[in-house]
Amino acid sequence: MADQNRDPVILQEIKVKGSQIVEKVREIIEEGNARSLSIKKDGKTVFTVPLSVGVGGAAAAVLLHPTLAAVGAFAALVTDVSIEVERVERPAT
Repeated sequence: MADQNRDPVILQEIKVKGSQIVEKVREIIEEGNARSLSIKKDGKTVFTVPLSVGVGGAAAAVLLHPTLAAVGAFAALVTDVSIEVERVERPAT
C-alpha cells in the first residue's frame, strides 16, 4: 500500500551552457531541498546524482566534491545541456 503522507515531489528542468553546469549543480546542492539531479544531453540522461535531503549545503558540497569534479570534466565536453532536479516540497509548519 502506498504511503499517503509522503512529501510531494517537484521535477524542474533547467537549461544551461556547458560552462555553467558546475556552478548550477553546486547551487542546487547548497539549497538542500533536492533529492536527485540528472544531467541530460539531447534528451538522454548522461549523469545522475542522488542527493540526501536535509544535508546542509556546505556539508553536501564537501561530500560531493568528487562528483562535482566529474561534472566539471563532463562540462568541458558539451555545450548545451539540461539539468533535471527532483525536489521535495515540504509542507509549511
